This record gives sequence, structure tokens and C-alpha cells, in this order.
Amino acid sequence: MLEGARIVVVVPAFREAPRIGRVLGSMPSFVDDVFVVDDASDDATRVIASACAEIDRRITCISHATNRGVGAAIITGYRRALATRGNPKDAFAVMAGDGQMDPRDLHAVVAPVVRGDAGYVKGNRYRSAERGTIPLLRRAGGEALSVMTSIAIGHKVRDSQCGFTAIARETCASLDLSAIFPRFGYPNDMLGEVAIRNWKIAEVDVRPIYADEESKLRAWHVPKIAGLIARAGARRARRSFF
Repeated sequence: MLEGARIVVVVPAFREAPRIGRVLGSMPSFVDDVFVVDDASDDATRVIASACAEIDRRITCISHATNRGVGAAIITGYRRALATRGNPKDAFAVMAGDGQMDPRDLHAVVAPVVRGDAGYVKGNRYRSAERGTIPLLRRAGGEALSVMTSIAIGHKVRDSQCGFTAIARETCASLDLSAIFPRFGYPNDMLGEVAIRNWKIAEVDVRPIYADEESKLRAWHVPKIAGLIARAGARRARRSFF
């Protein structure tokens, strides 16, 4: 626990056999529960995660029968976290199974939630000294989507696509989780759902890690993400009008 709050980490994973063991083996001692959600991987992701669970009793493995998307995997983890007992300031963090999130940053990511300073926290990779490791095209695209998302939700977000996040239990419980987009574009849709409910959104600096992992984002995902950003803007406009 951290300052009386439970810390739960959701680990969405799809085809992460080379990396999932490293991710699970790096969980800080203050983490209470780790929910690994294998999104129907066709490699050894589930086998390795299950082996880690035999060593670390904090780890629980959950598997999707069919591939449903990274957003759906995170939502599955959130639902499992909500089913555990706790208090409103418990923090549900997301650390993907691809190893791109530095566990040394987890304390900083969950701290605003635990203190009651924010309902949702996003990592910001663009202020880190290691930001130069981010591929140039990926960074340019991410910054463009961040500007679009900020305009749509009415709240400035410098790194909308960063998946290193933390959400308060009470914030998570207030969301219609079944309505959140399940695949690429999930971060933007999630920001819109949080913002429209007037939960405070905070950002903290995190270190990006890029090694042997391969991005699953493809060019054809971009129009879908743009459409989700537009939908978030439309929801905000309707809420303001009525």
C-alpha cells in the first residue's frame, strides 16, 4: 500500500512473450495487486505470465478467448480491480506488457491519485531527458494527436497517447466502461470520458523506453483515432449546450 491506498497495476499484453517476464519482475514493492490481461496472444505470453504468478502471489493472470484490443484488455483489468475492496483513493495504474514504461516512474504516476490531487494521471514522455529515444515520426504524430485531443476535451494534454496512467477507484467507478473504445484510440476516448465528468487530469514526466519491441500502431489506425477525438469534442459540445 501507499499512504493507506491500494495500488493495483493492470498489464495489458498481446504477443509479449520476450518482454512480459521482465515487466512483471520489475513491479515495485508498494504494489498490492497486478492483473495481467492476455489479449488472446498466440505466443507464450500467458505461459510466462502464469509462471511469474507462481513466484509473485500479487500477480493474477486473466485471458481473453479472442483478441479484443488493448483498450478492452485495460477495461477487463479495471473491472477486476473494482471488484477488490478498497477506498476511493486507491490507484489503478496501467503498465503495458511491452516494457516501454519505467517502473521507477510508477510512484510518481500514482502519487497524485493517492494524495487526492487528481482523478486521472497521464505520463508525459516529451519532457524526459530520454525523449530523444522516441522515434521521430511517432513523436510528431503523438504531439499532433495531443493538440487535437486537448482542443476536443477542453483540457491541455501534452502526451495524449502515453499509456502509462493511473486512475482513482472513484473515478473509474464513475465511468461507463462498456462505452469506451476497445482498440487503438482508447487513450483519447478515455480522456474524453474522464474530462466530461469533470475529474481533474494531471500529467507527470515519465521516461520512455524503446528497445526490441515493435509498435502495433499502423497508418490505418490514425483516421479511427481522429474520429474518436472528434467524437469526444462532440460529446463535450452537447454537454455544454444542454
